[in-house]
Amino acid sequence: MSFSDKVVIVTGASSGIGAATALLFSKEKANVVIVGRNEAKLKVVTAQCEEVGNKPLVIRADVSDDDEAARIINETIEKYGKLDVLVNNAGIMRSGTLVDGRAVQSFDEMVKTNVRAVINLTQLATPHIIKTKGNIINISSVAGMRVLRGNIFLAYGMTKAALNYFSEACAKELASYGVRVNGICPGPVVTDILENSKIKMEELKDANMSTISNRSSTSEEIGNLILYLASDKAVGMTGSNYVIDNGLLVLN
Repeated sequence: MSFSDKVVIVTGASSGIGAATALLFSKEKANVVIVGRNEAKLKVVTAQCEEVGNKPLVIRADVSDDDEAARIINETIEKYGKLDVLVNNAGIMRSGTLVDGRAVQSFDEMVKTNVRAVINLTQLATPHIIKTKGNIINISSVAGMRVLRGNIFLAYGMTKAALNYFSEACAKELASYGVRVNGICPGPVVTDILENSKIKMEELKDANMSTISNRSSTSEEIGNLILYLASDKAVGMTGSNYVIDNGLLVLN
């Protein structure tokens, strides 16, 4: 499953799923562009990628900023002359319900990164992806497909539901150009997104996110699915949102 000579952008690559995905693509000899906001963490990921593959192009940027999104694409094309794979992984999580009065505030904060930024970056990348007949992978969540107990993910789930719709719509529009688009909807994953989310532990207990396999996925597991969907082995796979949740149980 070599990605030799392929150019891959991974957003949200400073940690978690993005970092693991960047490392996996590097092992497959891709030219990886890692995008994130945390400079210190990006340096760590850069060193890890260099150990196993090509030195990545590092772009410290906030994908929700239109100018910085344009810079991501422009610097990639200036460096490599093309773009084969776009992994829209950057996202944030905030809690908020109707009762606690934070649903609108949380939605407004998340929609910029979880939805609008993905649409914008994908639109900017589309002419280049069409040229290479490449593919796009959007990292969503099972929260966009199912209402979880406690409803603390109300606003988060709405942004991810929009992202799922966007993935399917993109696949239909770009299919005639030879471009594939898929989404991935993880359940619980061991990453630092919860640490960065400002969500309290008691709120997570209310959500009761148990799985039938009694485990959470690792970032590498999600990364391996991303690599497969981006590869020629998945040539017939487009327009779908793939669930990887260890058999998530939603208990009422």
